[in-house]
Amino acid sequence: MVKKSTFQQLRTLTPEKLALARLVLDEVRGGRPVAEAVRRHPVKGGYISKSVLVAAYNQLVESGAWQADPGLLARIRLKPVRTLSGVTTVTVLTKPYPCPGQCIFCPDEARMPKSYLSDEPGAMRAVEHNFDPYAQVKSRLETLEAVGHPTDKIELLILGGTWSAYRRDYQEWFVRRCFEAMNGPNPSSPPFPSREGGTGGLGLAHTLNETALHRDVGLAVETRPDEITPNELAWFRHLGVTKVQMGAQSLDDHILEINERGHTAAETHRAVALLRAAGFKIVLHWMPNLLGATLDSDRLDFPRLWDGLCPDEIKIYPTQLLENAPLYEYWRRGEYQPYTQEELLALIADIKPTIPRYCRVNRVVRDIPSTHVVAGNKRTSLRQDIHAELRRRGTRCNCIRCREVRGQTVETSALELNDLAYPADGAEEHFLSFVTLEDKIAGFLRLCLPNADSPSTGLSDLDGAAIIREVHIYGQSLPVGEEGNGAAQHTGLGTRLLEEAEKIARAHGFQRMAVIAAVGTRRYYLERGFERGKLYLVKSL
Repeated sequence: MVKKSTFQQLRTLTPEKLALARLVLDEVRGGRPVAEAVRRHPVKGGYISKSVLVAAYNQLVESGAWQADPGLLARIRLKPVRTLSGVTTVTVLTKPYPCPGQCIFCPDEARMPKSYLSDEPGAMRAVEHNFDPYAQVKSRLETLEAVGHPTDKIELLILGGTWSAYRRDYQEWFVRRCFEAMNGPNPSSPPFPSREGGTGGLGLAHTLNETALHRDVGLAVETRPDEITPNELAWFRHLGVTKVQMGAQSLDDHILEINERGHTAAETHRAVALLRAAGFKIVLHWMPNLLGATLDSDRLDFPRLWDGLCPDEIKIYPTQLLENAPLYEYWRRGEYQPYTQEELLALIADIKPTIPRYCRVNRVVRDIPSTHVVAGNKRTSLRQDIHAELRRRGTRCNCIRCREVRGQTVETSALELNDLAYPADGAEEHFLSFVTLEDKIAGFLRLCLPNADSPSTGLSDLDGAAIIREVHIYGQSLPVGEEGNGAAQHTGLGTRLLEEAEKIARAHGFQRMAVIAAVGTRRYYLERGFERGKLYLVKSL
């Protein structure tokens, strides 16, 4: 017997469950708080779930019994924070494959990509679908829709070991199948080959996605600094990649060497400079508590991230002692000691307020079940603990994530446009942002002005061009063309940021502008004067 997916179960509510959900929804429409309305109508074994409320709402609207009510949907949506950044993230994992790295802190589980465990949330979905990219994306989209999240603007996050180490025919097949899942059924298009390894069809899948129901607004892969070359940059753009995640881990060559990382801090600088020169958004991973590190050395190492590297986003991944990683044997011999939870909390609370305003902290701990952690911090809620400690100290973090406007109503006329300029390896960066009176970010643009030290990428679209690396408008992700009452999205902020970026580029002597547009955002830029280049969209200034 085939088990029904969550989506299938929610799309086939029994008449009894639909009737009960309608009672709750009627009360919520009347102004009663959702939690209170749910408690007033208990079911056997507990209470009706938000996912059932969303499914009932969808059925009532689709049947014509109710008119669409975005406000009601927003109140009953499950975990609205998932899409308050303005886009909906869909994470997929590649199949198990050898990694060129031999890092001693990295777990190695059979039948999993290097560094991933089969019971991590995202990995569990991949295992369930046998690492099939189409099935992973399709299932995730269905589930997100079933619990009330918009899915028209998708940031696709491809994880799993070192992306650049996989065969290129596999990479192209994997990306194409992800796009085919986002594109959905299209009877007028020719059938795509389903076998792995085919090289045809990616261009067509990209073209279809420009007007698809689920548009790709960002595509991220993860790799190593020593894998970044000009040739790799061109291949990334062929695939549609706009963001690259890399493990810096440390900027101390001795620490990198004894942890068998396989690259130097200089190679990290070289890779980041190349990625920036090609317009990619850059996410670096930093790992405190590596073998050989101390609390004091980590406090000295962290500021090195902002000396030339200047990542757009970071993930702080404290080293976690796992039994299936080589580091475990060092610990057994007494050669390694994990920081206590209290020490780690104090360390990150010390460094987090020093993060520049142009950077976003995506994570402060890996999403690894605590049952795998042998010693040291086992708190998966470390981020919340750190914020509580910062409040106790009377300080705060000013990173982007801590200042996102999210679901807050925005008065666009009261927004202030800020231009934060800062030097990076090979470029002058401008972080343009619209902020509220409370210093919340409603939207931002990253403008890169390459200088004489900028490395050559070999990409003709970028010759002599200023580069727009990212445009992001915050607020609950809204369907394309839908207005939100007071939401930051769809209020013209993006166009205003582009206009300001052009002024700055002209003032610095640039006569061309290029943008690293995701496939699903190409039409947005084409409507604003950009033209199609080979791998970027370009515009004469």
